[in-house]
Amino acid sequence: MNPLEDWQNDLAQHARLVMEKAYAPYSRFQVGAALLSQCGTIVTGCNVENCSYGLTICAERNAATSAVTQGLMRWKAIAIATVGGVAPCGACRQFLAEFAPDMLVILIDASNKTDPTIMSLAELLPHSFSPAKLNDYRSQP
Repeated sequence: MNPLEDWQNDLAQHARLVMEKAYAPYSRFQVGAALLSQCGTIVTGCNVENCSYGLTICAERNAATSAVTQGLMRWKAIAIATVGGVAPCGACRQFLAEFAPDMLVILIDASNKTDPTIMSLAELLPHSFSPAKLNDYRSQP
């Protein structure tokens, strides 16, 4: 098994626990996310599906918006728990990159069939659209 540092294990455990609270009656694909702020606070979120599929909220964005409402705008890492250790969707990658493009991403297989995967968000989303790129565009004549 890929050894995690103590704080990474703690974050992964939070993601596993909140995954069980996911509301996923349509896909039956539960996702839990635990976001670690730079100040050490952990904020969790799970996916919340809707029969109008486009209104579904992903776990990663659920945790991120909860962090913002708590005034936590600087993030160190996120642990994401799913069966199979699946990476976040493109929309979640872009959403997270708004705040922490170099944050650590820990993908947890909740069925414990594979080792955790650890990478930076920049590796998952190279060449993201960023506030700096938007400012560059706005400053052009």
